[in-house]
Amino acid sequence: MKKALVLILALAMVFALAAPAAFADETFKLGSSGPLTGGAAIYGISVMNGIQIAVDEINAMNDGFKFEFMSQDDEADSGDKAINAYNALMDWGMQVMAGTVTSGSGITVAAQAYDERTFMLTPSGSSVDLIADKDNAFQVCFTDPNQGIASADYFADHFADAKVAVIYRNDDAYSQGIRDTFVKEAADKGVAVVYEGTFTDATSTDFNVQLTAAQAAGADLIFLPIYYTPASVILQQASQMGYAPKFFGVDGMDGILTVEGFDTKLAEGVFLLTPFSADADDARTQAFVAEYQKRFGETPNQFAADGYDAAYILKTS
Repeated sequence: MKKALVLILALAMVFALAAPAAFADETFKLGSSGPLTGGAAIYGISVMNGIQIAVDEINAMNDGFKFEFMSQDDEADSGDKAINAYNALMDWGMQVMAGTVTSGSGITVAAQAYDERTFMLTPSGSSVDLIADKDNAFQVCFTDPNQGIASADYFADHFADAKVAVIYRNDDAYSQGIRDTFVKEAADKGVAVVYEGTFTDATSTDFNVQLTAAQAAGADLIFLPIYYTPASVILQQASQMGYAPKFFGVDGMDGILTVEGFDTKLAEGVFLLTPFSADADDARTQAFVAEYQKRFGETPNQFAADGYDAAYILKTS
């Protein structure tokens, strides 16, 4: 996030891992599903693009191992659309899955993939419920509890005297999961949570009630374990009402600068927990960033990096 204060939880770029000893000209059908349309499309498109770069690099190695890649749109749905996307990939002949992209759809798909013994490696689905009791499902990213705990620990270390408000989405496994561990860890570390406000997908366009209550409670720091689209609305509406607390978001806020009509100046000073920084100066990160910019005309976010990593992890597994 340009001109924002970015916190790096873990840099997990795999890049240029050594190839397995030998392959007998094997081509594996690699599938991925995620939101390619809708409000969370930046996540799915980024993962798809990151995987495609890795697949092209892997196929150019000419070491006897290749991927054939297909991505399907699940619109970040946790119901029929998620299953339909998975079934379309299986009808195509998918052998391994780098997906899903989001947790809600991942939990739904993982149940069927477990029954059908399909290997799943989600680049960015961070809910622990996605992989719980499943020997076929794994994660590239850190989990929701990781994010909640790390955020609360950072608050304790750097904002010990802050009065904290939490605004989270209660019909989303991702947001709820981070909130739960954050609140518990915050209490254990003596961080004062003075207000909690919730919303649902259907009520994600008006946050005046939550912001007014947070302000009345004296909150000078707002924790947002949510996706970037509602976060952009919260920042805009807080500005309109003259309320200027610090804001702290998690990995789902990556992409807020791309929201149409959003005043990017409102993102200055926002804290963001993320596993990837496109500004890192190591050669491998910069090579990935340069290739992504060349192909897609924009700077990759963490979801692109997670997708890239996922393909290399699958190659070396």
